Amino acid sequence: MDERLRRAHTLIDALPYIRRFSGHTMVIKLGGAAAAGADIDAVLQDIVLLRFVGMRPVLVHGGGPEISSLQERMGMTPRFVNGLRVTDEATMEVVKMVLTGKVGPDLVSRIHRLGGSAIGLSGEDGPTLLVRPARSESGEDLGRVGEVDHVNVEPILSILDQGRIPVVASIGLGYDGEGYNVNADTVAAELAVALRATKLILLTDVDGVHDRDGTLLSELDRERATALAADGVITGGMLPKVKAALRALDGVEATHIIDGRVPHALLLELLTPEGVGTMFGPGVVAVDDR
Repeated sequence: MDERLRRAHTLIDALPYIRRFSGHTMVIKLGGAAAAGADIDAVLQDIVLLRFVGMRPVLVHGGGPEISSLQERMGMTPRFVNGLRVTDEATMEVVKMVLTGKVGPDLVSRIHRLGGSAIGLSGEDGPTLLVRPARSESGEDLGRVGEVDHVNVEPILSILDQGRIPVVASIGLGYDGEGYNVNADTVAAELAVALRATKLILLTDVDGVHDRDGTLLSELDRERATALAADGVITGGMLPKVKAALRALDGVEATHIIDGRVPHALLLELLTPEGVGTMFGPGVVAVDDR
């Protein structure tokens, strides 16, 4: 087939998906680990394209590797409990410096260079995210780690209604007036539910959720995902992602955990029938168990 004709067919094949999702909100979480291994401009190009074809993307970002790197350069030792960073006062300062001083502004400027329009904010602005102190499942004190208690969607909706892309740093405001470090997967899930988003997409540095034998699970329902977590198959940094995916099912059509290192993974997930990664939906059957 002629290359020009093939490109035309690609656009035509995407048309039903563009029509279906036009006007719909999509919450996209870009993790620090995914960003480290991905072509960031390719990811952001996808997001800009989604905005220009009528979708309403909201970008939530973390910055875990960069936070850990800066901690180590400052002589601090990063510590995690069940995938959550233990955050004392000094660590919270590092979190703010990295997320709102470096990662967020960099993403916004890149979006502008790619022809889009974005506004950066954190959960403290508005405030968008009101949080209470979180504790680990074992009861260990995590310091200034927050658990989302209330989402104020007005700042996000205002940016979306301007035709811009919100770029949200995963920091929340506590009722004590202090900033709190919040897991970015959790922030993305809570925003997706509050915004009544159609999709929550978690970009990471793995190809999805695997079973005990290492087989990729392309689809998961709540019951199977909960069982895998309880059996210790899902652990570490994947655990907050799966919990976020399940939380999002309280109001979102489907959640996808996909490999952000795959070129244009977002477009493949949203605008093609094949999809990539692991999809969570109410009542879906894991194809590996059929």
